[in-house]
Amino acid sequence: MRRRMRALWATAAVAALTTTLAAPVQGRERAEVDPHRPVAHFAPEQNWVNDPNGPVWFEGRYHLFFQHNPLGNDWGHMSWGHAVSTDLVTWEERPLAIPWSEREHIFSGTVVVDEDNTSGFGDHGRTPLVAAYTSWDPVTGIQAQSIAYSLDAGETWTRYAGNPVLDLGSREFRDPKVFRYDAGGYWVMAVALATERVIRFYRSDDLTGWTHLSDFGPAGAVGGVWEMPDLFELPVDGDPTRTRWVLVVSLNPGAVAGGSGAQYFVGDFDGTRFVADPRPADYPDATGDLLADFEGPAYGEGWTATGDAFGSGPVPGTLPGQHPVTGFRGDALVNTFRGGDAATGTLTSPPFTLDRRWLTMLVGGGRHPHRPGTGDGSAPTGTVLADFEGGDFDGWTVEGTAFGPGPTPGDAACQTGVRGYLGAGLANSYQNGHGDPCDPPPDSATGRLVSPAFTVRDRWVNVLVGGGAGTDTAVRLVVDGEVVRTASGRESGTLDWVAWDVAVLAGARAHVEVLDEDTGGWGHVLVDHVVLSDQPARPRSDESTVNLVVDGQVVRTATGQDSEGLAPVSWDVGDLRGRTAQLSVVDTSTGGWGHVLLDHVVAGDAPAPSDLERHAWLDHGTDFYAPLTIENAPGGERIAIAWMNNWEYATSTPTAGWRGSMTLPRTLALRTLDGRLVLTSRPVDVPGAPAPRRLRGQEGVLDDRTVPVPRAADDGAVLLTVEFELGDATSFGLHVRAGGDERTVVGYDVAAGRMYVDRTRSGAVDFHPAFGGVHTARLPAREGRVRLQVVVDRSSVEVFGNDGEATITDLVYPSRGSDRVALFADGGRVTVTSFEVRRLAPGAS
Repeated sequence: MRRRMRALWATAAVAALTTTLAAPVQGRERAEVDPHRPVAHFAPEQNWVNDPNGPVWFEGRYHLFFQHNPLGNDWGHMSWGHAVSTDLVTWEERPLAIPWSEREHIFSGTVVVDEDNTSGFGDHGRTPLVAAYTSWDPVTGIQAQSIAYSLDAGETWTRYAGNPVLDLGSREFRDPKVFRYDAGGYWVMAVALATERVIRFYRSDDLTGWTHLSDFGPAGAVGGVWEMPDLFELPVDGDPTRTRWVLVVSLNPGAVAGGSGAQYFVGDFDGTRFVADPRPADYPDATGDLLADFEGPAYGEGWTATGDAFGSGPVPGTLPGQHPVTGFRGDALVNTFRGGDAATGTLTSPPFTLDRRWLTMLVGGGRHPHRPGTGDGSAPTGTVLADFEGGDFDGWTVEGTAFGPGPTPGDAACQTGVRGYLGAGLANSYQNGHGDPCDPPPDSATGRLVSPAFTVRDRWVNVLVGGGAGTDTAVRLVVDGEVVRTASGRESGTLDWVAWDVAVLAGARAHVEVLDEDTGGWGHVLVDHVVLSDQPARPRSDESTVNLVVDGQVVRTATGQDSEGLAPVSWDVGDLRGRTAQLSVVDTSTGGWGHVLLDHVVAGDAPAPSDLERHAWLDHGTDFYAPLTIENAPGGERIAIAWMNNWEYATSTPTAGWRGSMTLPRTLALRTLDGRLVLTSRPVDVPGAPAPRRLRGQEGVLDDRTVPVPRAADDGAVLLTVEFELGDATSFGLHVRAGGDERTVVGYDVAAGRMYVDRTRSGAVDFHPAFGGVHTARLPAREGRVRLQVVVDRSSVEVFGNDGEATITDLVYPSRGSDRVALFADGGRVTVTSFEVRRLAPGAS
């Protein structure tokens, strides 16, 4: 799980942790008041949830433990929640299992059934459940592995007196997965060294004493930290005499659809070491018309450069001070790491006509995306309420020790990377108030700055903000004792403008307060230049991008992944055919990874797989993270359940009183497809669910049109299974959760050979810039047919292509009443050979 260290709440709140939580309200009553609450996916009755922990089958029930904040709707106070089910769809939430304390927060882990009582925790014939979890000490930041046991089927837990059982003194050592290695008769633990991108294996005879076996990694995708490992054995193509091992590793960020996701490796495990199979040969480059190869001494006729980042021409590979640049073609490329990351500028191509469907290029460097409406970072004209340029806070009231006696000239002691402020100083709460400015950690101090009162006369209050992303590290506008506006940083040392429209507050007396009540990582706030103005400040342009510009507008954009390795990026520009366009390469970022790499621009008829797609992923959507398989599942099935969210926007999702849910559990299998072993998944069979209904009236030829399917509409949760036979249609599929102008499109692009989910018009998408989008997965047609299974709930869509050969899981937030379904075909004919609907759980109608 991602460790976003939030402030500790009052000690008195601990008493609330033992309160029994009410069972979730199912069906009509809850749906009528909460249109986004799922009915076939687990979500807590209230407050925050993320990673699944210790899913296990025991005494006739599935037990799901999960990361839970029992006191709030954001990450913090991490504890283990608990829910039980007999069918993996209907869940009963139980009392909190393992609560946090002031010196131990309960991070992710797993649960095993110690049938032979190897731990000695069993008593009077009662089989112990043993939980292995990560203990996080919020004072030291140390993450260590601990255990607890339960003798009453997970209702209550006793911490082992000898905890922790594994302690490396590390702040990035977490998420133990424990299983019984039957061939050796001992327990194995897989645990992540997160920032090293390593999974470490240990063995134990009794679950309390652990010995190091081996390490795996770095390998595969390494663009983020590694978390939540899982290791298990599966038969190949259903043959129990041929088995392979699968290692699942979650990654945040750097996943295939952006943000967090889960990759896997197939290989062998001998009880000591996991060895992954060799990576398949690279996919071929894109073919077509070469628009730019950057091989000459100059950029080429018609290319124009500004600033100092691009110099006079391409660069032969790596520049001084730069890590080795890889993945470019030929001898040279565009590289803006000139004199380091401080250089800025633009490079613009001559105009050209878009006459092919796909535009593919190799892109690398920093991950600083394009943001519309940005500026140069200057302050708007107006009244400066505070510029934090003096030796003290000039009339502002100071509380606590976090801000020190006055403004900070950039970086505080033990701090690096503060930028984006104006002038020489800023308010900076990265201070501890002790003689040694670095011990205890500077984020441990708390405090508040309060401005003098003023009358709201201008329409906009503008302020530069940076630092932590939580509500406990924020700048707030207060009127009559009520917080009416608030803003936080983005877990970044770079300050950026926030503009509050306060027109409705004209004439009110107000003050600004800067708050730091967070004592964990990123537990500080950075503030500068509070400006009252009749115009909003424009956010600072801080991008390292390659953009496609048509009629002066950016219509496509790409950025690197904080890597010196270039990787393919393909844009579908079919809707722009015949238009005149230019490429604009922009570097306005001056911080870490503030440079862009570009090479080999090709216009063609098919996309090139991205570098991330060349790795193996459990899911190609944005909302499938931290999967764990259920231990001791009946029949030996390997059933996985994951957190259905993404760390890029998890704290912003528009739900009421609760935040986060789990995927529908899915059954995993290893299948040989096109000469490769692929981990496939299908929706778990739901005991007692109604039999599927076949909609024969919807079967037949669909010719370049959209046809409603009223019998498939449902306000609850349904499984739609549709098989298509390809004709001459360019794309086809389903509209789900449709109503008015809203729809989520589940489709298949014939030329690209990809299935996709388009949620750009799915409902609420503007709560975070990373949410809206189209997510795709390679899916070859099999014998001219494509089979799509789509699980639709009130706020999610899970798509399984060709019996789980590829999957896409995406959250959606449609309006109330958007529950319709339609079939569509574009550009020609497709035949619907089969259409079945199976209700999984009822909704409000």
